[in-house]
Amino acid sequence: QVQLVESGGGLVQAGGSLRLSCAASGSIFSINAMAWHRQAPGKRELVAIITTDGTIHYGNSVKGRFTISRDNAKDTVYLQMNSLKLEDTAVYYCNAIVTGGEYWGQGTQVTVSS
Repeated sequence: QVQLVESGGGLVQAGGSLRLSCAASGSIFSINAMAWHRQAPGKRELVAIITTDGTIHYGNSVKGRFTISRDNAKDTVYLQMNSLKLEDTAVYYCNAIVTGGEYWGQGTQVTVSS
């Protein structure tokens, strides 16, 4: 079992920045990759993913603006979000991918205002 707790969401003006955190606990050794997804009304997309060997991929809509990183000592993954746009408004979910399954956090709301 892996437990994920997200934090760092909130309200920010367009052009601003936020950093999301996802703290993992439990069977950390079983995690193959960590990812951030987001859910807006009628739309769900992968934001970024980082594997245990450090490979990183970003969704096309966030490339150049968002950065995923991890702190292995803290079992935490971060999503630094810069140059936020109105269309970045969504609930952001942390996702841990393990062999044979996956785990999800509870989600954190990010709202970008004009």
